[in-house]
Amino acid sequence: MAGLGAFTRVAKEVRRDILAARDRDPAAKGVGPVEILATWPGIHALLAYRVAHALHEAGVPLIPRTISMLTRTLTGIEIHPAACIGEGLFIDHGTGVVIGETADIGNNVTLYQGVTLGGTGFATGKRHPTVQDNVTIGSGAKLLGPITIGHGAKIGANSVVITDVPPNSTVVGNPGHPVRVDGRRVEGPDADWIHLPDPIAEAMQALSSRIATLERQLAEASDSGSEPLAEVRPLRPVRGPNPAGG
Repeated sequence: MAGLGAFTRVAKEVRRDILAARDRDPAAKGVGPVEILATWPGIHALLAYRVAHALHEAGVPLIPRTISMLTRTLTGIEIHPAACIGEGLFIDHGTGVVIGETADIGNNVTLYQGVTLGGTGFATGKRHPTVQDNVTIGSGAKLLGPITIGHGAKIGANSVVITDVPPNSTVVGNPGHPVRVDGRRVEGPDADWIHLPDPIAEAMQALSSRIATLERQLAEASDSGSEPLAEVRPLRPVRGPNPAGG
């Protein structure tokens, strides 16, 4: 009976993973569940993980890690059998995704290729991130250590996150800085990756503006108009339509 219950649970989780891929992947529009199950590498990796995790929970030796190793070879996605993953995880493309042993992922999370949920050293115990529900993590982002990513947060592409992230915030940069997009929450997995705020660029823009003001004041105070002011090219944020369609 225990084996039947585990099989039923795995089947339910895989069905939810397939629905998540169909809902969140534009390439899956009009594609049937069977084709998604047969051809989506993220689904393959999650199916193998669900089986390996069930075997790991049952105390079966060797086989869970063997499944994980073979899946990494076939899909390029490495998920430790001991990691805890909720329903509706969507791994888009997936190549280079690494999910560590003590990682904890909630429901309806989206990961793009190259994401790492890793540790920071050789410490034992909890050493990988906890990702709460409805989080989106952009391509190449690195989340390191036993940090918590709050509900609904967005992690920008190639960000390196080593501290906790508040709920409903957007993180960009290296190290990651929590910011917001236009002062409001960004709902859903389709974050506007092109127009994410850049706190470093904003600081440089403020400094360049201040330098121009100081040079102008200095020129006026010295009554010398012979020396031209230094030309400071202002930094401009990227403008244009949201590529996510919003």
